[in-house]
Amino acid sequence: MVSIKDIASVCGVSIATVSKALNNHKDVSNNTKQLIRETAKKLGYLPNTQARALKTNRTYNLGVLFAERANSGLTHSYFAAVLNSFKVEAEQRGYDITFISHNIGDNNMTFYEHCICRNVDGVVVACVDDYEDSGITELLESSVPTVTIDYLSKGNPAVISDNYFGIKTLVRHIYQKGHRKIAYIYGDTATVTSTRLKSFGETLRSLNIEIRKDYLLQGRYHDPKTTEMLAEKLIKAAEPPTCIMLSDDFAAIGAINAFEKLGLSVPDDISIVGYDGIVLSQVLNPKLTTFRQDTESIGAKAAEQLIKLIRKEIKPDEEPVIISGGLLEGSSVKDINR
Repeated sequence: MVSIKDIASVCGVSIATVSKALNNHKDVSNNTKQLIRETAKKLGYLPNTQARALKTNRTYNLGVLFAERANSGLTHSYFAAVLNSFKVEAEQRGYDITFISHNIGDNNMTFYEHCICRNVDGVVVACVDDYEDSGITELLESSVPTVTIDYLSKGNPAVISDNYFGIKTLVRHIYQKGHRKIAYIYGDTATVTSTRLKSFGETLRSLNIEIRKDYLLQGRYHDPKTTEMLAEKLIKAAEPPTCIMLSDDFAAIGAINAFEKLGLSVPDDISIVGYDGIVLSQVLNPKLTTFRQDTESIGAKAAEQLIKLIRKEIKPDEEPVIISGGLLEGSSVKDINR
């Protein structure tokens, strides 16, 4: 294996100069850096990450915690987009990524133990069903630098999508199209869901629209089958809504399936809106009206905040970063003012 001593010998410089050049120190000239880097490449030199970790007390490895009951994982379009932008930003800054789970080989362990075992510099909690779970609280309360996405945890920086604004924007858009009978099939119990429900109720009240309990049904995120059943229930009610808000864009498939079975079409017979703004929403027929979450900014900012936290450039009690999005007006909401 080629060492920095070998590179130093070929280049006729000291080992310290080679080390500084490979780590881009300012006190080495650009010409010397170029010579050393070209020589290292020709010799097939690869840095010893374990040695670097001992010297710098960093592994340049970030943990990603993604644990949800649906096990949709990276097939979930929204989270896949967020994690991709996190990955891109982390890699541009010289970091690798490790997914945190309960297992390493045959050994079962807590999330915190996995982080310690893998010696990650920090971890982003991207998606968790139950933040009260002992394994999650152990990690959030530990010394491991942690950033959460869409969840406020005391003592940990957070990157939050503006879900309140998103729902408010959709409700007001539906209202402007003349709808007053607005139903909402919302997702699993979670902080995000609570925020969206709060926004839904408060926005309806501000518009003097009755909040009907029979128009509020709990479904599941990323679950078209459950949404299909609930959408059918709503449309068969004695006084059906004219527009149904869905938990996410993927759920729209289930709603459309339910309406097609009943011989109804969107938006002529019933209007719908989604949430997230994934690519799928814009290729459905009709094109889905939805709220696009800025997944690129959410993931990139989460990586940026985590690296700043690791470098002690921000404090653990840093104010959360709020990321907004915008309305994507498709063709799934009928204008009944006309």
